[in-house]
Amino acid sequence: MTAPLHEPTAEAAPSAAEEAAVNAGAKAVQGRSLGRIAWERLKRDKLALAGGVVVLFLIAVALLAPVITSLYGQDPNAYNDKDLIDPLFGTPKGSFGGISGDHWLGVEPVNGRDIFARIVYGARISLLVGFLSAIVAVIIGTVLGVLAGFFGGWVDSAISRVMDGLLAFPQLLFIIALVSVMPNNMLGLSGTGVRLFVMILVIGFFGWPYIGRVVRGQTLSLREREYVEAARSLGAGRLYILFKELLPNLVAPIIVYTTMMIPTNILTEAALSFLGVGVKPPTASWGQMLSNAIDYYKSDPTYMVVPGVAIFVTVLAFNLFGDGVRDALDPKGSR
Repeated sequence: MTAPLHEPTAEAAPSAAEEAAVNAGAKAVQGRSLGRIAWERLKRDKLALAGGVVVLFLIAVALLAPVITSLYGQDPNAYNDKDLIDPLFGTPKGSFGGISGDHWLGVEPVNGRDIFARIVYGARISLLVGFLSAIVAVIIGTVLGVLAGFFGGWVDSAISRVMDGLLAFPQLLFIIALVSVMPNNMLGLSGTGVRLFVMILVIGFFGWPYIGRVVRGQTLSLREREYVEAARSLGAGRLYILFKELLPNLVAPIIVYTTMMIPTNILTEAALSFLGVGVKPPTASWGQMLSNAIDYYKSDPTYMVVPGVAIFVTVLAFNLFGDGVRDALDPKGSR
């Protein structure tokens, strides 16, 4: 037998460069979740990350306030007027409001209570009202906004008119009037607990139209999308479309607006405490401290600066973080 004219030859092994190109191509086509894309966009925004770190720090301070003050060795409600206050003028002894190794931010005029301890406990009130009232507003606004946008017709008209009425209502004056006539004991709460409960409910109730409008507008846009029409054509019911098709796509704007709403609620709580209708003394509140500092802004400016800086830093941190989250979750953003 004669040998074949052409012997089968072994296939040439791919070069290292070809293997690298294939691997790079495989990595390039790997899918990324929306959460991962948003996180990568957020990581590039250094200001937003800094704001997020400050927010987490403030939350930790509020949660660990009893532990911090215990280690610090000062009670936020303990009077030190005999040792640290000038009996003639009622101002703290020493410079910068009585700042010392024992009192890092000084003491209050007249009564000598430690300012650092009260700032730490004041963070609990501000963040508690800010977060819980935002949750109330988000729940009401999301439910009614989705109903208005999805069903339309008279449902949309009725909910929209309610939104317009609440947006025109003087929220601050209503809270002042309501708190002034509330009983001291209600639903098992008393004193500061009653006022916190009322502030959270009222601020949240008057805040839902803002997020309700956003959710309604997004729902009007989403209900005409192709995937919603496809779900309808396949026989999906209204509840399925609401919970499986619309709500998952509303998570991003809801998160963004929530982060922007919290600092506004913190400012509202501070304003109410400043006006004397917030938490009751001796409970620490940044707005209440600012109100008490008015009489001493010349003789003891430190007492006014410290709570003012605390409010400023808190609101700025939430706003920076909220802006970063908005840019990260916005697919049309430039960053």
